Amino acid sequence: MQLTRSETAVAAFTASYVVAFTLWFLSIGNSEFIVYVVTMICLVAMIGLSLRKAAYPAGMLWALSVWGLAHMAGGGVPVDGSVLYNLVLVRLVETQSYVILKYDQLVHAYGFAVTAWLLRHLLLRHFPQMAGSATALVYPVIGAMGLGSLNEMIEFTAVLMVPETNVGGYYNTALDLVFNAAGAVGAMGIAALVERRAA
Repeated sequence: MQLTRSETAVAAFTASYVVAFTLWFLSIGNSEFIVYVVTMICLVAMIGLSLRKAAYPAGMLWALSVWGLAHMAGGGVPVDGSVLYNLVLVRLVETQSYVILKYDQLVHAYGFAVTAWLLRHLLLRHFPQMAGSATALVYPVIGAMGLGSLNEMIEFTAVLMVPETNVGGYYNTALDLVFNAAGAVGAMGIAALVERRAA
């Protein structure tokens, strides 16, 4: 399969940070994130295999790659004795059980906003008659939330396989799901506005 210049650039960028972080995780003995590296490789393969049929826009491929980088950095970049994922960006809400807004929550919102965008793209590419419908906005949100739940299952697998993880507990899981939904709804809100202006 012949790649365009943009696709080649995204592939090279993604491969470079996946290799770099894999070597880093192995060097520090971080078994937890090896699970995520394997997941990342599977997702990259899925995108690669569907590249021509799906005709992903270059911007979408870059957005997906940036999400992957943010995820790898979240678990691999040390910050204040912990990792970037635990960094509090702004203390909007703080209780004994949780804090909002953390790097982790921002990455979840961004990642599942991109996921909703991707699902909308696939829906409209294969069913163009859905353009302008409520389904073309609602389906991507529901689909992204479902994939967000799958992500939490993968995190749970990491908890079961690795004794000590940075996954967090019940509040962390619930907040992840909330921020997944918020990102997906936000993305489709932007899509609706763009659609309305173009009409």
